[in-house]
Amino acid sequence: MRHEQRTRAITLGVVAVAAMTLGMVLTGGLDVTPAGTARPLAQPAAAVPAVATLPDFAALAERVVPSVISVTTTDIVTDREMRRIHPNLDPFEFFFGPQPFSPDSRRPRKRVGAGSGFFISREGLAITNNHVVEGADTIHVQLADNTQRKAKIIGLDPATDVALIKVEGGPFTPLPLGDSDALRVGEWVMAVGNPLAMDHTVTVGVVSAKGRSLGLLERSFENFIQTDAAINLGNSGGPLVNLRGEVIGINSAINAAGQNLGFAIPINTAKAILPQLEKTGKVTRGYLGVFVKDIEEKEQEAFNLPNREGALVQDLEKDGPAAKAGVEAGDVIVSVNGAPVKTTRDLIERVSALPPGEKVKLELLRSGKRLTVIATLKERPGSAAEAETQPGEDTTPVEKLGLRVERLDRTTRQELEVPDSVNGVVISEVDDLSAADEAGLRPGLVIVNVNGSQVSSPAELREALADVPSGAMVRLYVFDPRVGRSSFFILRMP
Repeated sequence: MRHEQRTRAITLGVVAVAAMTLGMVLTGGLDVTPAGTARPLAQPAAAVPAVATLPDFAALAERVVPSVISVTTTDIVTDREMRRIHPNLDPFEFFFGPQPFSPDSRRPRKRVGAGSGFFISREGLAITNNHVVEGADTIHVQLADNTQRKAKIIGLDPATDVALIKVEGGPFTPLPLGDSDALRVGEWVMAVGNPLAMDHTVTVGVVSAKGRSLGLLERSFENFIQTDAAINLGNSGGPLVNLRGEVIGINSAINAAGQNLGFAIPINTAKAILPQLEKTGKVTRGYLGVFVKDIEEKEQEAFNLPNREGALVQDLEKDGPAAKAGVEAGDVIVSVNGAPVKTTRDLIERVSALPPGEKVKLELLRSGKRLTVIATLKERPGSAAEAETQPGEDTTPVEKLGLRVERLDRTTRQELEVPDSVNGVVISEVDDLSAADEAGLRPGLVIVNVNGSQVSSPAELREALADVPSGAMVRLYVFDPRVGRSSFFILRMP
C-alpha cells in the first residue's frame, strides 16, 4: 500500500513537471508572455528633431525701440468738422438741441491726435503715416528716453499714406530699411509703436498675407502686408520689422471687427518716393489715363487670350496719353518698356515710377496680335494738382460734389439689377455733409445724364462737369434701381 502511494506521488510529480514544461514551451512559442533575456534588447527610438527655438525678441526690441518715436499732433477744427468725426459728441444736445448757455458751437476747437514713427537718418528724418500728421498745426514727438522734441512736415503723399517729418535735435539712431518684396508669408515680425497712447509697446506675430487691398487709400496703390502682430489705434506710422531689425512695413490700419488683423504699407513703396518727398515735399507720378483690371478666367475665354497675364483695358481717359497713343478698350497691356506686366499692379507701379513727360513703349495684345505703341506720360491727377489746392479742397469737380463713382460693368449691372437700356456710372460713395449728400444722392444710384449730356464712364462724367463754374447749378438725371425710375437731382457746385 505504501509502495503504491509512493508510486502515485512520483507519477503526479512527473506529470506536473511535464505539464509546466509544456506550458512554458507553448506560451513562449506563442509570445504570450514577455521573453526573458533571450530576446534582443529593444532598439533605441528614432531621434526626435530638435524643436526650433524662438527668436530672441528681447534683443530685437532693444535694437529697434530706441529708433521709434511717439507722435502727437494738434490742430484746430470747427464744430462741424468735430461732429463729422464724432456725431454723438454731446448726447444731451443730440436729443434736445443746442442749449442757451452752452459754449459757442461755432467756436473752433483744439483736436489732439496720436501716432507713431521711426527714424531713417541720424539728422532726424523720420517716417510716419500721412493720416497721422496731415493738417496738423503742431507736431511733437517723444523719444524712447521720454525726451520731447518738436517736428515739422517735410513731405506728404496721401496716395500711399506715407509722410516724411524732421525732428529737431540729434543725432538719432536710424533703422535700416529692408526689402518688403522678399518678405514671405509666415515670417516672424515685430511691431513697435504707441498703441492707445502706451508709448513704445512691442508686439510680435507673423506675416499672415501680402498684397491686401482694403479700399482705404487710392486703390491703385494699395498693397498692404497683413500681420497678426497686435496693432491698435496709435500704432499708425510705427515700424514693422523682421528678425534682422530691418523695417519691412509701416503700420497703418486695423480691422476693428476682427482680432489680430493689422495692415502695414510695404517699405519698398515708401523707399520709391522718399527722394521726392525730401526734395519737393510731394510725389509726382506718370499717368497713362487707362482704367484696367486683372484678367480672370471669364476674360481669358471671352477675349481668347493665351493666358491671364497682362492688364485688360476697360476704358480710357478721353485725350489721355494712352488714347492718343492708339490704345483701345479691350487691349491687353503686356509690357512697359520691355518689362513684363502680369497684373494691373505691375502696370501701375511701372508707370507711376516714371516722371511725367516720359515716353514709354507699351506692348499690347489685340485680337490675338501683338503691337507696340509709344505713349507720352502726363502727370497723375492728385499729385501736383493736389499740392496746389488749399487744404480741404478736392481735386476734381466730381469730388467737389462729394461723389465717388465707378463704371457700370456687367457684374455691377447684375448685382444692382440695372436694365440693359440704362447706361451711366454708379455712385460708390457719397461724402457726409457734401453737396451730393445734401441733395439726397446715395451709393447704388446710376448717373445717366449731366446737364443734358449722356455719360457712360467716369471719364465722361468728369468731362461733363469740368466746365461747371463754382456756385453754378448742376442737373443730374439719376436712375434708381430700387424703384426702377429716374429723376433729377439739382446740386450747386461748391
